Amino acid sequence: MDLGISGKRAFVTGASQGIGRAIAEALAAEGVKVIISSRNRDKCAEEALNIAQKYNTEAHGISCDLSNSEDIERAVNMVQDLYGGVDILVNNTGGPPFGAISKVDVKTWRDQFESMVLSVFRLTDLILPGMRAQNWGRVIIVSSTGVVEPIPELGISNTLRVSLANWAKTLSYEIAKNNITINMLMPGRIGTERLENLYKMNMERTGKTIEQVKKDVASVIPIGRVGRPEEFASLAVFLASENASYITGTATPIDGGLTRSIL
Repeated sequence: MDLGISGKRAFVTGASQGIGRAIAEALAAEGVKVIISSRNRDKCAEEALNIAQKYNTEAHGISCDLSNSEDIERAVNMVQDLYGGVDILVNNTGGPPFGAISKVDVKTWRDQFESMVLSVFRLTDLILPGMRAQNWGRVIIVSSTGVVEPIPELGISNTLRVSLANWAKTLSYEIAKNNITINMLMPGRIGTERLENLYKMNMERTGKTIEQVKKDVASVIPIGRVGRPEEFASLAVFLASENASYITGTATPIDGGLTRSIL
């Protein structure tokens, strides 16, 4: 299937590893020119080189601290210098600390809101004028199934990502006339470094072995296993494609059937 995005330009944040890295690679496989970013500039540069060589496409790695508004603006200027604009923006922010929501202090709430929510607002606001000018664009937000079904020990994520969902839905009304879509993807248990951290936390709390913890996690997923990053990336790439031009304002779980909500 020709997705109609070969030659398009993508900017993917949080892309030095995990889901962000998988999305960047999947886009490159479709002929998209990608720029990947995270706080780790060296890691991004390394991964961009690997992607460019593997798929014979243009790829760059830059640093961007999403908790710093000035750094976001600097990164967008670099993207403009490299590609002259962005067709596909993938907002992928890091996950907040685990733990009881009743123990979160004000500073943590403020810092996480800056990095997880305001960063997405700011970055998207800077990219949208170019998309409007060319009358085409795709904005994708990587979120969590905690938006529709709160996850224990992830209270910060549950709370802040809901605000992103409502922002994205509201924005979808405003940008649809410019042939720009915005959609949210909500990962469940995907085999990334963050899931490994969750395993370790469960081991410490329960005293179980890593094998037991992994079995317990998989046992509650109807499909019977955790997801692979490349499976998640496949839907992200479709939503970034020309074929998905009539899909906007959605929030879709990718969780093997774990989430019980139908909305």
